[in-house]
Amino acid sequence: MLSFFKVNDPFRLIGIAIYLIVLAVVTLALFSFPLTEPRLVWMVLGERLSDGYYLYLDVIDDTGPLSAGFFTFVHVIFGRSEWAYELIGRLLVLFQIIYWNTVLIRYRVFEENTYLPAIIMAALFHLSFDLVGMSPALLGSTFLVLAIGQLFSQTVLQKETSESTLLIGIYGGIATGFHLNFAIFLPYMIFTGIAISGFSFRQLLLSLVGFFLPILLLLIFYFWNNGLSETFQIWPMVFAYEKYRYQPQIVWAILGAFPLLLALVGFFYSTVLRGSTINQQKQRQMIIVWLLFSLLEFLLVKRQATYQLLIFIPGLTFLITHFFLNTAKKMIGKIAFLVLLFGIPAAGCWYWLGQTQTDSPYFVTKNRGSKFKPGESIMVMSSDSSPYLDNPLGGPFLNFNLAKVYLKSEKTLEQKAKIYQNLHTQKPQTVVDPEGIFEKLLQELPALKSLYVESEPGIFRLK
Repeated sequence: MLSFFKVNDPFRLIGIAIYLIVLAVVTLALFSFPLTEPRLVWMVLGERLSDGYYLYLDVIDDTGPLSAGFFTFVHVIFGRSEWAYELIGRLLVLFQIIYWNTVLIRYRVFEENTYLPAIIMAALFHLSFDLVGMSPALLGSTFLVLAIGQLFSQTVLQKETSESTLLIGIYGGIATGFHLNFAIFLPYMIFTGIAISGFSFRQLLLSLVGFFLPILLLLIFYFWNNGLSETFQIWPMVFAYEKYRYQPQIVWAILGAFPLLLALVGFFYSTVLRGSTINQQKQRQMIIVWLLFSLLEFLLVKRQATYQLLIFIPGLTFLITHFFLNTAKKMIGKIAFLVLLFGIPAAGCWYWLGQTQTDSPYFVTKNRGSKFKPGESIMVMSSDSSPYLDNPLGGPFLNFNLAKVYLKSEKTLEQKAKIYQNLHTQKPQTVVDPEGIFEKLLQELPALKSLYVESEPGIFRLK
């Protein structure tokens, strides 16, 4: 099987497509995992924005504005459909696989053209079931892969190309619009552009203009909708609020131990045992620096979940391919390849099946949200989003940890008036407030106090 994908034949993509389809059928049909809390939040957000509300202005959440818009579009077409998230996610995964393999062939990254990177990347995407589902990280990483592909083009072109350097920035800016933590690409672009690709001042300026262009267009959108001040208020808080720790970090280390081992050996082969051209050395340096920046981004991200690991996949694919192309012991290579293709997805499914039997905060189950009347609008002021399973959002606060920081910050009279206006206009029928945050807010805004009554401890209902 290893030799099958080593051949430079585009028809090998058919085998990769079959591999993806088989894993999709097995995962969705035999291992039907419960809805995850982040995905439920994205569905609720898309549902709320489809009613004519605006992110940051009317709904407090840290989702990137482009992702929020895309989730709204998906809700309008499909409603709360998990199948839509799965299908769109897998199409994006397929696109990334084909594009990244094409980049590695076009710019002669390896000594031989091969479709090994495509099948390796497909296997890595199945390290966890949530890596292949649609998420802000997957949407944004699609454009990051496009940006890195343009950076690779700079290692082989012998003249300045305005189009390529501009696209590097534009793709990076769009990725940031989908997933705000991908702003880490900006310092990466500056560093690799100057230190590795040898950007001239003109090229650097073009990349910077390209990066900030999508962000400027987003700010103009919020300006025309009278939400610019709210956007500037929320964006810095995205990096300051308490993290959602869905899984212990040791889990990621265990699940990723084998691919990481292959990547380290592949790095050793490519740098010590094999010669490489100047262009290949630059490409390898870009990947190593990208993995370091990816680690920094992953440590900063607030929703600490396995789907965030996909930012490492292109770099690991690059290094692991070096291992399989350069290993001298064919039997070890074949065994490692089979473990990568089938062992990694099996290990991921085995781990998550065990998690479904426990009270994992990553999954949302029906019994946790069953005490509310289906269809009544609610606002949950806690980290447990399960009440949204059968109920729509009825207020401005969706991301609880972000809302806590937002409400605790010093506010002007105008900002307090905006909070009152949002709550008075949206009027959630039920507010879940186990920590007393909403109760404290009612004390600060007496005009709202007459609208709600505490029907039971931690539960406020509209009069």
